[in-house]
Amino acid sequence: MKQSIAKVLTALLVCRAIALAQSHPAVAISNAKIVTVSGPVIAKGTVVVRNGLIEAVGENVPVPADAMLVEGEGLTVYPGLIDGLSTWGQPYTAPAASTTVTAGRGGRGATTTTTTTPPAAAVSTVGPARGPEDRPATTSWLKIADDVTFTDRRIESARSAGFTTAVTFPTRGIFAGQGAIIDLLSDAKPGEMVLVPAAGQYISLSRGGGGGLGGGFPSALMGVISYIRQIYLDAAHYQLVKDAYAKDPRGVERPVYDRALEGVLESKRILLPANRLVEIDRMLRFAAELKQPAILYGGRETFRPEAAALLKKFNTPVLLSMRWPEKPRDADPEDVESLRTLETRDKAASAPMALQSAGVKYALYSDGLDQPRDLQRAVKKAIDAGLSREDAIRALTLSPAEIFGVADRLGSIEKGKIGNLVVTRGDLFDDHTKVEMILVDGRKYVPAPDAAPTGGRGATTDPGVNR
Repeated sequence: MKQSIAKVLTALLVCRAIALAQSHPAVAISNAKIVTVSGPVIAKGTVVVRNGLIEAVGENVPVPADAMLVEGEGLTVYPGLIDGLSTWGQPYTAPAASTTVTAGRGGRGATTTTTTTPPAAAVSTVGPARGPEDRPATTSWLKIADDVTFTDRRIESARSAGFTTAVTFPTRGIFAGQGAIIDLLSDAKPGEMVLVPAAGQYISLSRGGGGGLGGGFPSALMGVISYIRQIYLDAAHYQLVKDAYAKDPRGVERPVYDRALEGVLESKRILLPANRLVEIDRMLRFAAELKQPAILYGGRETFRPEAAALLKKFNTPVLLSMRWPEKPRDADPEDVESLRTLETRDKAASAPMALQSAGVKYALYSDGLDQPRDLQRAVKKAIDAGLSREDAIRALTLSPAEIFGVADRLGSIEKGKIGNLVVTRGDLFDDHTKVEMILVDGRKYVPAPDAAPTGGRGATTDPGVNR
């Protein structure tokens, strides 16, 4: 009987392997320049991807007889780009609203961050919140991994620019919920897209933007920070009560399940907003007070030596927005802008170079830039401000993978890692470079005819390879 069951299981495994091989055949890109990121550039080599994984890479790698051969003469192979903070893959096709958040006091010196946010999702409060006990603008239990979908039209556009992976977060409210690391697949089951279901808790300092606060608590920055602090105090007490009950439940009233605190406790790390120098200082100290591993996002004033020094001191990584500040098109010509505003606009794109020089871990993220042309221009601006091409590539590949703890499977071209690659004719980020193909989980996609990295609307799946 046991032998029969074993034979059946073996047969099922063999059938599954055959089906997988037929649906996702091996791909070998030969005689190409290979930018591994984690090691030296291979001037002329071969990379083989099979069953969604990199099977081999090197100068003298033989091409398997069953692999689909791609002649790589004149082509360059890079790891697939990773967007370290986005809303790609969420169940809506276009941003529903735009929320401008100033993580600090207003005034001429203030720097605002504009982020696109999805619809209200699970955020709701009935009437104005009276205090922290009402848990305003909190959906910490929300897991975006449960809602990802390939139907988001931005996925094709981002993939055409060379992005194969995104760390996608819910972004509405104060405690918005758990982000997930996803591969930018098309025609896939939602579960196939998810690499890591819990990437961290997204926190904003919005004082009512979309949270349904209705003028109630918290109505000022101090209130938001106090509320976040109170949530973590509550979570610590909640954990103590749970531990005590688990140790000896006899004769003790069981603790009431609290999904908001459960969501906070489940978070591996928190993401905190910080743009201005004072905000960077404040959030670094706040994260230390909360005793939470933190990543700062925004980072407009990280070009300042003092900001880089603080980040280095606290050993905290930062996600830099590629939406470099620009003068609003509808700005009143009579308005006199502050020196700080002008300086930030002029030097923000030099922040990657400043952090690179200071030895601070950082990565770039799209911040609502969805079109290949806009993404390419944003990276090019950082390069023009002094960032080397090699460091720019790393900031969009291996660095975000390291920051989110997935460098063992993403971010570089190494044997055993996930088969996420972008193949170009010309150097990535050059004005006239063309993306020839993209591999996501070993599935081959080609940009649409009008979707070069400097423009276009999306990419299409290569027939017969992805199906």
